[in-house]
Amino acid sequence: MPALTYQRIKDHILEQIASGAWREGDRIPSEPELARKFGVARMTANRAVKELAAERVLSRVRGSGTFVAPRHESTLIEIRSIATEIRARGGAHRAEVLALEAVRADPALAAELGLRKNARVFHSRVVHHEGGRPVQYEERWVVPAAAPGYLAQDFTRTTPSEYLVKVAPLARVEYRIEARPPTGALAAALELADGEPCLLLHRRTFSGGRAAGIAELWHPGHRYRLTGHF
Repeated sequence: MPALTYQRIKDHILEQIASGAWREGDRIPSEPELARKFGVARMTANRAVKELAAERVLSRVRGSGTFVAPRHESTLIEIRSIATEIRARGGAHRAEVLALEAVRADPALAAELGLRKNARVFHSRVVHHEGGRPVQYEERWVVPAAAPGYLAQDFTRTTPSEYLVKVAPLARVEYRIEARPPTGALAAALELADGEPCLLLHRRTFSGGRAAGIAELWHPGHRYRLTGHF
């Protein structure tokens, strides 16, 4: 199966959705139609559609066709900007950018992002404040192909989450939550007392069928809580 053409079909479908040409509930072209458009075997189109359905970008209905799935489904941790959360409860958000740079991925990071060892990735560290107190230390690694303009952004005016949702529409999210002791630098940035634990949310996001980035969001244990709904 020609992998390049299969990925081209996936990219085409995602571009149509991202541009608004195909909206939630719209029926997309059938697999035979996609196969004819790209000049490939039906099994190639089938693989593209099947994988996007597994990623919850598309919804397949037997006897009816394949449709654009709802963009956001309820999960335990909703992808929402920390700035939006703060403003929703009447607070004032301020961001302090500590780092915004290109770095080389170590073996563990490269493996998690599906990249080769020492591949170039974008890296940022931002401390988010509410009412003059730090409430989140955000460290993020972004695949350049997913967000080519990442390093040019002013993250004191918009958050990394807000920017990435616009340029790399989410297809899937994986996360874990744990209590962790902070390093000295992290404890200082969050103004933590000695021995105070952090709540860490480690989140990997996917867009266009590929890993787009990893975020590690650290929160002071006594000043923040994570909630969600099903």
